[in-house]
Amino acid sequence: MTRIGLTGGIGSGKSTVASMLAAKGAVVIDADQIARDIVEPGSPALDELVAAFGGGILRTDGTLDRGELARLAFTDSQHTKDLNAIMHPRISAESSARIAAAPAGSVVIYDMPLLVETGQVSTVDRVVVVDVPVEIQRERAIGRGLEAQDVDRRIEAQATREQRLEVADHVIDNSGNLSHTRAQVDLLWDSLKSE
Repeated sequence: MTRIGLTGGIGSGKSTVASMLAAKGAVVIDADQIARDIVEPGSPALDELVAAFGGGILRTDGTLDRGELARLAFTDSQHTKDLNAIMHPRISAESSARIAAAPAGSVVIYDMPLLVETGQVSTVDRVVVVDVPVEIQRERAIGRGLEAQDVDRRIEAQATREQRLEVADHVIDNSGNLSHTRAQVDLLWDSLKSE
């Protein structure tokens, strides 16, 4: 099994690259999906989030209002630390279990936005960074419906572009069009399969 950590800042296009790799046969373990899975109503993580951030983070049906949680969690560094302390150990444990369950010989893509921030670089064989300039990150994230202020807070809370590039074994420049990105993913896949 080859374990690849796929990371990049908000709006960088990690999901696009992960989808391209999945289409080639990679097993994708998506940390954001795990983060959604572990906060289902009645889960210990959701109960802890409510205790830390208040009942206002719940919708009327009892599910988590992720936008409201993000708004509260990224208002200052202590709130961000509180969120991370509740979520990261659980995401890490569930990710490890899903990676271990992948078939032998698989190329496993661990799609983890906060790979650098959570100190998980050493848990993977290689790090692939999806990279774009910060201005493009902002533009894309705002284009997905996020508030500019929220996007700026998230960018500030994440590792810098330079910090991610420093640990990268491979870099996918996703500032061009999809064909440009796909060509880089093709080269990456060929190199992974030839090892």
